[in-house]
Amino acid sequence: MNYGLYVTASGLATQMAKQDALSNNLANVNTTAYKPDVFAVRERLAARQEDGLGAIPSNSLLERLGGGVMPVAMRVNMAPSALERTGRPLDVGIEGEGFLLVRTGAGENDVGFTRDGRFTLAGDGRLISSTNGLEILDSNGSPIRLDPTAPVHIRPSGAIVQKGSDVAQLALVTVGDPSALHKAGEGVFRLPEGEAGEHLPATGRIMQEFVESSGSDPILTMNAISEAGRSVVNSTSVISYINGMMDRAINGLGRTS
Repeated sequence: MNYGLYVTASGLATQMAKQDALSNNLANVNTTAYKPDVFAVRERLAARQEDGLGAIPSNSLLERLGGGVMPVAMRVNMAPSALERTGRPLDVGIEGEGFLLVRTGAGENDVGFTRDGRFTLAGDGRLISSTNGLEILDSNGSPIRLDPTAPVHIRPSGAIVQKGSDVAQLALVTVGDPSALHKAGEGVFRLPEGEAGEHLPATGRIMQEFVESSGSDPILTMNAISEAGRSVVNSTSVISYINGMMDRAINGLGRTS
């Protein structure tokens, strides 16, 4: 019975962790360019196998039950989302593949990737993110400076035009392995610490006066949260049943007259 208790508890803990991840996705259904976390689970081996203790005696029937389940590292669903028109000239959305580059620190490798194209101009004309104040970088990795008095036109290629001339080029890039990117907060993604990565040309295009909507589907996410909740309730019921059986075994069958 103890073994069944441990296996059921692993399922309970996993479903509670799933609820947390899905709740975060649900909370960001209106967040511009949000990319939802994908929760995944793996089956655990029996404790003797998982810990490499093959020489010790065990119960083969119990081991056939396995060791329960556990969450694995979450990945991010990077699929592009629909674009929404804002009418603001410094807003851009990416149609298809690609990320914009932002400066996240003073170091050469302090570069982040984002699909949140809500921009504004700093007092000195630098193009910055309106959500976190980070500098937007051009195709050479340098900050972009614009004339705050002149209208801005942004071509699908990312070229920024003022007064009839190209004045800057937005960097629209991808990396060799997008799955290696992790969330750094405020819509920014980073490569693992110490990795600069190779910036490759992206196949997407820039759409001025648009932003990308959230990739979190509220209906599907709410259904998944409800399903995880039912699993939590069922696991709790099984644990209560096992606990009751153990109580009877100890205080009933195990009692001596």
